[in-house]
Amino acid sequence: MSESSEPHRLPSARSAPTVPYASYLRVYEPLAAFREPERTHWADYARREARPTAQDELRRCLADLVGVPPVGVPAQESADAFTAELDGVLLVCPWRTRLRGWLALQELVAEGTGGGFPAPVLDAALPPAVRRRAAEDYARWRERHPDARPWIRTAVWQVPVRWFVLVDDEERDHVPGERLRYRTPMVQARRRLARGLRTLRRAEGHGALAEGLVEVGSWLEEFHPRSMVELDYGGLVHALPAERLAADRSAKDVALGLAALREGDAEAASETYGRLSERWRAVRERLFAN
Repeated sequence: MSESSEPHRLPSARSAPTVPYASYLRVYEPLAAFREPERTHWADYARREARPTAQDELRRCLADLVGVPPVGVPAQESADAFTAELDGVLLVCPWRTRLRGWLALQELVAEGTGGGFPAPVLDAALPPAVRRRAAEDYARWRERHPDARPWIRTAVWQVPVRWFVLVDDEERDHVPGERLRYRTPMVQARRRLARGLRTLRRAEGHGALAEGLVEVGSWLEEFHPRSMVELDYGGLVHALPAERLAADRSAKDVALGLAALREGDAEAASETYGRLSERWRAVRERLFAN
């Protein structure tokens, strides 16, 4: 694959504060996968000189949340996207911020119901009336768009271990202070996921990771086979020490752990997975830091 084009930052983004906590799993689909008039919209969009970044999207969402009353989900769907050009083919990853907002709100409410998120804090940030209105809007929208799915998944203060199964250490792209990401063809991501899932199902004690891979695999099947998958550390590159990022080889560790399981070396697999889990546990603990 050839190098992709990088989105241009808007002038205002250069001086804006960095939002450090989110990482992303994205799918970029070829332009041909989109129907008209959306196909023409994205073709025109890709020719713009200035396009917003993931940081811009996060800042907009945070600004909505601090308003009175707070806006849990945007009133209109985003017309923005990330784009890349690979081997002369334009690839597009729509933001779909409104859809992702609804899905994130569902997850947040579920966590609160299960005791994982304090109800008083949830009510203060997003009052019940705001959540109820968003849920009603989503139900009506879902009736008209039953097959809709997001092109972007977001994780907070971590990169989920299951995401690393999709990529290879050789695909690691690290520019200190700027980015750490992996990009791989969809066919490779699906192949690695299927192989990893077979390995985990043969072993014992890895049911949770296997279930996570099944769910990610079902999501990937919704996209064009000539798509590209991107695992992006996002704002974490601004939150973690440079030396830790430089030494981070999480994709390689996952591959080593799965290889050990295939060879029947459960002890080596457990040691590798434990090292990986500890690394990301230390990152997640930053969620609770002042």
